[in-house]
Amino acid sequence: MNRPARLVTAALTASAALLLTACGSGDDDASSDKIKGADTSSGATASASPTDSAAPEGADRPEITLPKDFQADFERWTNSDPKLQAILNDGREELRSQYAAVIEADPESEAVAFYNSDATLPTARKWIKQFVDDDETLIGKVTVFDPQVSIGDSGSGVLFYCVDERQASTKDRKTGEVTKTPDKPESVIQYRINLDKTSQGVWKAASVDVVPGACS
Repeated sequence: MNRPARLVTAALTASAALLLTACGSGDDDASSDKIKGADTSSGATASASPTDSAAPEGADRPEITLPKDFQADFERWTNSDPKLQAILNDGREELRSQYAAVIEADPESEAVAFYNSDATLPTARKWIKQFVDDDETLIGKVTVFDPQVSIGDSGSGVLFYCVDERQASTKDRKTGEVTKTPDKPESVIQYRINLDKTSQGVWKAASVDVVPGACS
């Protein structure tokens, strides 16, 4: 059966929290997606994509590797504030951990559990298991861009970013059949994540919302 590639688009509707409200905005227009106080200029110059070995410093974080036939490019993933950069680092690894788990067919991935709280982990594992049950993997490339990050008055982190999946596909492990992601605005997705910092200094996802087409 030919169907659209089921990447993030069908994945994470985990959070009942409205992150736009958490960011202090109740507007419905495109500007409401901007995080109040997020640094989108200083320190946000283009930089090379992190390598698989570029793990954040601090706690004993899991090593996450992606194969050559699937690439996740993180553009402008830098911030001049070390505290905000720490959120970017862990937010990046949280996403990479899920891609790696799909490719490794491992819904119980320790890396996914490391970067997700009890609130978001079940949904992350359910998404990964969909691929495992269908015997599918990921190939191609996703581009992750336009990170907007801030720390709220409560100390929680807020991270918005966009993922362009239009150059990625799913591949049947047995037949080799490839299903491309549709080339349409809904394949460019905005992630809206709340993160809490653990006593070990790890920023874990506490709530996740995704909006297909919000970045186009």
